[in-house]
Amino acid sequence: MKRLFAGLFLAFLLAVPAGAAVNLQDMDFTRVHPTVRIKDIVEVEGARDNQLTGVGLVTGLPGTGDNSTMATQMMRNMMRNFGVTLDTRAARTRNIAVVSLTAKLPPYTRPGQNIDVSVSAIGNASSLQGGTLLQSPLRAADGKVYAVAQGSVLVGGFNAEGAAASRTKNVPTAGRIPGGAIVERDVPMDYAAGGQMALLLRDPDFTTAQRIADAINRKFGFVASPVDAGRVLIDVPAQYLAAPTAFLANMGGIEIEPDTTARVAVNERTGTVVMGGNVRISSCAVAHGNLTVSVREDPNVVQPASFGGGDTAVERRSDITVDEDGTSMIAMPSTTTVRDLVRVLNSIGATPRDIIEILQAVNETGALHGELVNM
Repeated sequence: MKRLFAGLFLAFLLAVPAGAAVNLQDMDFTRVHPTVRIKDIVEVEGARDNQLTGVGLVTGLPGTGDNSTMATQMMRNMMRNFGVTLDTRAARTRNIAVVSLTAKLPPYTRPGQNIDVSVSAIGNASSLQGGTLLQSPLRAADGKVYAVAQGSVLVGGFNAEGAAASRTKNVPTAGRIPGGAIVERDVPMDYAAGGQMALLLRDPDFTTAQRIADAINRKFGFVASPVDAGRVLIDVPAQYLAAPTAFLANMGGIEIEPDTTARVAVNERTGTVVMGGNVRISSCAVAHGNLTVSVREDPNVVQPASFGGGDTAVERRSDITVDEDGTSMIAMPSTTTVRDLVRVLNSIGATPRDIIEILQAVNETGALHGELVNM
């Protein structure tokens, strides 16, 4: 089997040209938006997720739990349900932890199915690794129990401590229980009441809503009309009144070309810049100067002579260096596309953080035709 796998892998490598690489010059940047299916950009009104929350007790921790009053009280209440009475001293232990539970009940989920549960420590527990959640109810905003959670907690980190050092990876006080909750109550989904249904756009846009309605009308007759930028109202065709699910299946596969608002998203903390393909720049000039200021502290200890009667002091010396590279001015014509803008900024050696500052300046001049979003 190993020889067969190695032979297939070698054949794959030989089939790929040695100098194969992505050439941006050969890529088509004129097409801004791809063709997508309707069901990939909309949601059906009335079919929604429901948030569930709860509080539980995790046991079996190797001394990494919490010993708070809240944990002690929950331990006593749980043992009282089993007919065991504990005093406060006997219930105090570091092998348990009080946790908060959150889950999402997807639409069309029926009783008996399983959903994932997220677990987070509430008290002063240092790690939930190796713990098991005891049976805990999950309630919705109406106060009713929709699921019951229980199972082993999976933690994507660890916490190791010694006498003089400790090490922590990721967040050991939070974890998940895959399929750890059993649904006990479902939420009715009446998405085709009165022979009508509505589609909600994940990214509201008037043009996209009109294109969705036009595509549906071309296939099923005049049954759809956009209400606003985020909602398209549909009259279920007569032949699908008894089976609206079949209509959704046929309608969801229709392909359209969506449209979005020209937008540039920047994150100054991480230096991330994401620009939409339909962003345009008016005629302007960009100057980029790389100014570097470095400050180096060089403390010098001054020691007085023996029996001199003076005190030892620290003399601070600062070495400040200012280095400014040559500034370049580049003019950009009107209707500059994202590809042209990136090529220009790369040609002057701009880093992502420099690009953020340049885009903010271009936006202030009114030359950026799009929405600048600071994340």
